[in-house]
Amino acid sequence: MFDAAVGFAVDNDLVLEMIQTSPNLEHNYSTSGGFQRAWINQVCLTTFLDWLHKEITPHARVHPNMAALPNIWEVVNGTAISFDNSRLVLIPTLAMDVDELRVPQEWVDIPEWVADYYLTVQVNPDEEWIRIVGYTTHQQLKTLGVYDAGDGVSPSVADRTYSLESDQLISDLNVLWVTRQLSPEEVTRAPVTPLPPLPQTQAENLLQRLSNADIKFPRLEVPFPLWGALIAHGGWRQRLYELRQGIIQSTSIKQWLQEGVTNFAQQFGWERRQFLALSSGMRSRESQESILGLSRQILVSGNTYELRVFPKGNPEEQIWRFELRSANPDNMIPVGFKLWLLTEDLQPFPNNEDTATTPVEELSVEVMLEPGEGLVWEVIPLPAEYEREILRF
Repeated sequence: MFDAAVGFAVDNDLVLEMIQTSPNLEHNYSTSGGFQRAWINQVCLTTFLDWLHKEITPHARVHPNMAALPNIWEVVNGTAISFDNSRLVLIPTLAMDVDELRVPQEWVDIPEWVADYYLTVQVNPDEEWIRIVGYTTHQQLKTLGVYDAGDGVSPSVADRTYSLESDQLISDLNVLWVTRQLSPEEVTRAPVTPLPPLPQTQAENLLQRLSNADIKFPRLEVPFPLWGALIAHGGWRQRLYELRQGIIQSTSIKQWLQEGVTNFAQQFGWERRQFLALSSGMRSRESQESILGLSRQILVSGNTYELRVFPKGNPEEQIWRFELRSANPDNMIPVGFKLWLLTEDLQPFPNNEDTATTPVEELSVEVMLEPGEGLVWEVIPLPAEYEREILRF
């Protein structure tokens, strides 16, 4: 085990001494293949990100966030990293002879997942190193890459992938950084066709169908437009992950308030808090009451804000209040900020948003919900590391 990644070049390829991570992930993935995929991606990410922080930019981070990685690795190979308003995807492989880059279609054709650069990374666990074999851009992958639709019958072959031969890749990673400096206008992304909306009923049917852990490659079971729309939604992708682990019942906001916030929700930053709120129709400090609710901090345009969710009024009415406030009581929410709520399948509904037309102390939306109903929150501008999540009530 090494304390830090040390880089050295072999025929222009960057080779990094592996940073070992704990492989105790057996219970976090539904198949042995999923466990291996998660381990190789974790090793690749930890080692490369350590080097990237030290040598290129300290601001690089996992995209969309660390908490989302298990539900991605459960079904797809690869890890995205954001840096300096760009994005790259690491595609690790255990192959001894790497003669091509094979990128799962998800990273190429899901608009929210598209990156600027794709790196093929050879991982050698025995000798404890990783090697950046080469990279290409999304533009090149879509233009020159060979798309393998696959037959869905031979999943040992990387079906539904875009591939480029190794001689079509740029092997020297220094070229990437130099090109970004000298040709910042370089077109790195090709146009991508938007995926069709996925109605909630259809999504629920897909989730039930693909929840069977005996299905080793759920990504090949349904047409790509359906699959892509399903997993592009962070809340549905997390639900698929849970179902494949045998977690049938999603925890609800009520359960978080009664029993404590789940480990997964804590990774997103949720915590229980007591809020002071005015009693209905009252204006004096004496009428303030303490309400148990949920809170998480988000970073928007470089500033920290607090998102609050708590019940309001008679519990039988199922009224819930969402609030957005600055984490600094002296700061206001700027003009143009918006807090809005959507249904589970991302549809708007009446009175679902609040927009700051002048600087304000808070934005708020109140909704009356049915037991078991799910909502997705969004803040515009989008927060850093934002990933759609379903809050179930």
